[in-house]
Amino acid sequence: MSAIDPRITVGVDGSAGSSAAVVWAAKLASLRHLELRVVHGLQIAGLYYGGGLSGVGAATLFDAIRADAEKHLADARALAAAIDKDLAVTTDMPDDPPVPLLIDESRHARMLVLGATGSGGFTGMLVGGTAGTVAAHGHCPVVVVRGRHGSAVVPDSGPVVVGVDGSPNSEQAIGVAFEEASLRGVPLVAAHAWNDVAYENTRGTARILTQPATLEEDEERLLVQRLAGWQEKYPDVEIRRLLVRERARHVLLEASETAQLVVVGSRGRGGFTGMLLGSTSQALVQHAQCPVLVVRPEKKA
Repeated sequence: MSAIDPRITVGVDGSAGSSAAVVWAAKLASLRHLELRVVHGLQIAGLYYGGGLSGVGAATLFDAIRADAEKHLADARALAAAIDKDLAVTTDMPDDPPVPLLIDESRHARMLVLGATGSGGFTGMLVGGTAGTVAAHGHCPVVVVRGRHGSAVVPDSGPVVVGVDGSPNSEQAIGVAFEEASLRGVPLVAAHAWNDVAYENTRGTARILTQPATLEEDEERLLVQRLAGWQEKYPDVEIRRLLVRERARHVLLEASETAQLVVVGSRGRGGFTGMLLGSTSQALVQHAQCPVLVVRPEKKA
């Protein structure tokens, strides 16, 4: 993964989902020996316009907002210190809305981490809200920290799972997944889902492919080829290949039930060129049973 600064950035809002994200990010920063940056957007500017606030009342409200933000950041520091007392932690609470702030933060981070549920700040609303929008537009890999069955209990055991579909974005996701599996010392499950329906144009015209046995052999060959170079680079990682005649989202959602992390490209070979977040990554961000790492396509120079 390329980045400008050697740090993991996490957005906080004081919710249980936010706290889980801080713990997850702190563990990763400790493993990687990176700085942890914790940010919270105050959004005070929006209160000046159209809110009718002025005088002592406005000042009191602003003070309360800042006090809450400072508490969120202090709580995050305490959570990080409990993970690693020597972890370098920096905090910031700029007067910015969550989405623009986090997308800007993603320009400078090795990885950006968000909770899956929140209090309406950084982590509420999922796809269409903060987490989904940042995953779609972020400039670095974005992790949405999800727990089992919607709880704040985030799994820390099990394999890393990566979705493989043969697209360039998937290739980037494979590299990230190998790195994460190697870092954690766990197996990597490389899941490739296929079916016997081909979509021939942007209108979704479909045809049924003949000779499914031959097609399955082709798909298996694709999976082996995509993994070969990475296996040489990470010989310590145990590979488990999963080839299933099924829709990708179903396979990956099921795999997330026993995984500690699912890695996926933001869009695959079945998506449209202008689509920022494909249907599979959307489904995972909303429903996975473990943290989901969304890898955006690398921007061409």
